[in-house]
Amino acid sequence: MPFLDDLPDNAGPPAVFKRFPEAYGPFSEMSQALMNGPSPLSPGERELILAFAAGAMGCQFVLTGHSEAAYAWGIPRGTLDDIDSAEVDAPLKPLLHFVRKLAVTPNDMTQADADAVLAHWPAQALHDAVAITGRAAFMQRLTAGMGFAPLDVEVARTHAKKRVEKGYVNLYSAFRKDPAKDG
Repeated sequence: MPFLDDLPDNAGPPAVFKRFPEAYGPFSEMSQALMNGPSPLSPGERELILAFAAGAMGCQFVLTGHSEAAYAWGIPRGTLDDIDSAEVDAPLKPLLHFVRKLAVTPNDMTQADADAVLAHWPAQALHDAVAITGRAAFMQRLTAGMGFAPLDVEVARTHAKKRVEKGYVNLYSAFRKDPAKDG
């Protein structure tokens, strides 16, 4: 049950986003640019990174929601189970190892960690992975701090399909540039 009494029992981040649009409108625009804007990483890979970072931090809510988004973008189910044996492009593995370390022990990051990524990816991929990992940490704190119940997988699947179709800004009518496109 959420910590704020005026939020429904099944509340998640959208309830907070709609309640505080002045803060979360810009956050949704940043999320749209980061997760779906130009990048050497596909939107599915970026959702995978976000889910993986959340899982490394122990945030089941965000792991569930964003793993379903990754799967909706075509990332094979089970990829998050064991990244070392997962069927992902080889260059993605050092990036995910970087993300895990950044998520779990951020103060231990070294130039060697970055170099392992930069051997396979341009600088923007490193930036995007760092920013996405930071976004996962923020969402972990938001979901835990608001007292949200674990996310149901079927609900996550439905939200993931909408996220793929509408993106991050158009997902919530409070932020939509054209509110007539609600639905």
